[in-house]
Amino acid sequence: MILLVLTSAMLFLNSCSKDDNAGADALQAPVANPAKDITNTGFRAKWMYVSTAQSYLLDVSASADFETFIPNYSSKPVTDLNEVVTGLDGGTRYYYRVRAKRNEEISAYSNVISVVTNGVSSIPEDPTFLKVKVSQLQNPFYVGMAVKADQLVSGNPYDVILKNEFSSISAEYEMKMNPISVASGVYNWEAADKIVAYGNKNGINVHGHALVWHMAVPNWLANYQGTDAEFSNEVKKYITDVVTHYAGKVRSWDVVNEAVDDNTGNLRNTIFLQRMGPNYVNQCFQWAREAANAAGDTDLLLFYNDYATSTNIPKQNRMYELIDALKASNLIDGIGFQMHNTYLSPTKSQIETDINRAVGKGLKIHISELDIQVNPFNDISTFTNERRLDQKDKYKEIVKIYNAIPAANKYALTIWGMRDNDSWIPYNTELNHPGNDWPLLYDSNFAIKSAHTGFLQGLD
Repeated sequence: MILLVLTSAMLFLNSCSKDDNAGADALQAPVANPAKDITNTGFRAKWMYVSTAQSYLLDVSASADFETFIPNYSSKPVTDLNEVVTGLDGGTRYYYRVRAKRNEEISAYSNVISVVTNGVSSIPEDPTFLKVKVSQLQNPFYVGMAVKADQLVSGNPYDVILKNEFSSISAEYEMKMNPISVASGVYNWEAADKIVAYGNKNGINVHGHALVWHMAVPNWLANYQGTDAEFSNEVKKYITDVVTHYAGKVRSWDVVNEAVDDNTGNLRNTIFLQRMGPNYVNQCFQWAREAANAAGDTDLLLFYNDYATSTNIPKQNRMYELIDALKASNLIDGIGFQMHNTYLSPTKSQIETDINRAVGKGLKIHISELDIQVNPFNDISTFTNERRLDQKDKYKEIVKIYNAIPAANKYALTIWGMRDNDSWIPYNTELNHPGNDWPLLYDSNFAIKSAHTGFLQGLD
């Protein structure tokens, strides 16, 4: 009897041991390591040893989703822990992953490794004109560019590119209050008129930027000695006169720009808040709407414009409180999302969440000042292949997000400057990388960059 019990116990323990060994013996997925020995035409893919694996299966693709594979690198059998991948193009991003194999058993995929080859790509950038491809969409929108009046000279590169590629323009600075308003009721229209006339003459939409911004207050108004009520009347007069002057010539206006504070989520403590009170945003929109209607411009679109709302949630929430109040009074048509982004931030999810709040409110959406920094940490001194392709992917991502919104919510997607050396970013001391950034679609020689191709790919 004792022998029978002992025999049964031994059989039970042996059975458990076999089950445990079977579980421990399951073929594990490899861990892929960063590529080594990168050249213009290839690299060495590497991965960690998997116990009991007899061989490995290597995939190499030019797309992160592995929908297509580099020839001869789809489940390529490899018996070593590395493989030299050859026959690639220079200056191009590739991806690799690996699986372990034992007899007929194949493990799950490893992590995916991204690698950019050295040198210059032989694949040309897509030369398709932006507005041409956008016009072929089922639900097209304006493709915009920020401009300066002195760039608008017939036959120069700015002029040629604008006419070929863009269907909308925004004044980078010359339609703000400071350059226009010389004194109470006294205006210098020269630069702004040139921009508006250029757009009207060439069939290019004109977006007005911006009626009220705390960083563009003329000295006479900043030092105004009248009462708060008189100060408000001066702002009203300015808005009324500008909207009236451009009635029927400017399709839309940023009425108020950057009213929400970055740090508190409250209204920014500007001269307008101090002298006009917390209802000043609504007042400015009301005056703009009244001026447009009085001038017979009943189709004028009014926008609120701000930045960093995709990552700054208190700021985002306060902005939408402003929007709700304006919408309740039928004073607003859309929101301008500036999108002075980096190649890392905001994420796709953050951008979609922010924009979808506007979609849900039935508002038009203007990505109003798009540029993408590639050197936010000042860690590169030249425009590397890696950052070039990161920027391309980010432009593609943003355009794809915008193109996916409903037709009724689309207005324009505006790039904030033409050439890298025209951008404000490399020369902004607060950003801490003076001269070392390349945020736009064209290089200093007016040649299209990979970012331009990324824009086009976002429309597919």
